[in-house]
Amino acid sequence: MNEFDRICRDIKELRIQGAENVAIAAAQALLYKHDPKSVKKLMSLRPTEPCLRNTINFVISYDNIRDGVANVLQHFTLSQKRMAEIGSRLIENGMTIFTHCHSGAVMAILLKAKQQGKRFKVHCTETRPLFQGRITAAQLAKAKIPVTLYIDSAAKVALKKADIAFFGCDAITSTKIYNKIGSEMFALMARYYKVPLYIATDSWKFDAKSIYGTEEKIEERPSEEIWQNPPKGIRIENPAFEKIDPRIVTGIISEFGIFMKQSFIEAVRDTYPFTFA
Repeated sequence: MNEFDRICRDIKELRIQGAENVAIAAAQALLYKHDPKSVKKLMSLRPTEPCLRNTINFVISYDNIRDGVANVLQHFTLSQKRMAEIGSRLIENGMTIFTHCHSGAVMAILLKAKQQGKRFKVHCTETRPLFQGRITAAQLAKAKIPVTLYIDSAAKVALKKADIAFFGCDAITSTKIYNKIGSEMFALMARYYKVPLYIATDSWKFDAKSIYGTEEKIEERPSEEIWQNPPKGIRIENPAFEKIDPRIVTGIISEFGIFMKQSFIEAVRDTYPFTFA
């Protein structure tokens, strides 16, 4: 298997997780192949992640692909650093923080707050069926941040005890925010318990197609992830993501600052016109 196909396989099979990590891997794949057929294949790997498409559009806009890839790496490094600085300001000593699934942006915020000497604890969910929440818990424990892992159906218990919530994001459209399945259910709980909820996201996750009336389709994962050998007659659905109504979100944290959705979209349009290509 050549390096391009290996990267494609790892993206498709979720061996590479996190929208930014997927986008960076796709950019690196372009170093090996960037003909139209290869570009189309990369674009199709994760249909609910516009960050992948925006990154590819950015890279192939360069005459020298290596320059495009280098600038992609610089963008994500600086963007995450900026998000960490902005988001960490919301964390105060003694807080309990709720998060769902695994997000590099959220982790950067929590690690920055820890670096600032703030004392807090985190409640996170396991995130079935692939248990990405365990990645979050393991990284927090390694950083010596107190963390409690809850099964997904115990999220109400975890949220009732929280002061603030941070979620990552896989896509933002003109009408919705997309994140891991369970996110809107937990967002509604946060609203009920008056827990402020912030979405941490790189601006390249905005999906300009939605401006023209094309919303993202929810990625359906294999049923085997839930139950490998179910009894005959059982139908299994395994949606990977769901839509969050922006009206129940306190704010969107990006490299631009903390904005509501429409102001966020306007900032993306003004700063990164290539995302509207």
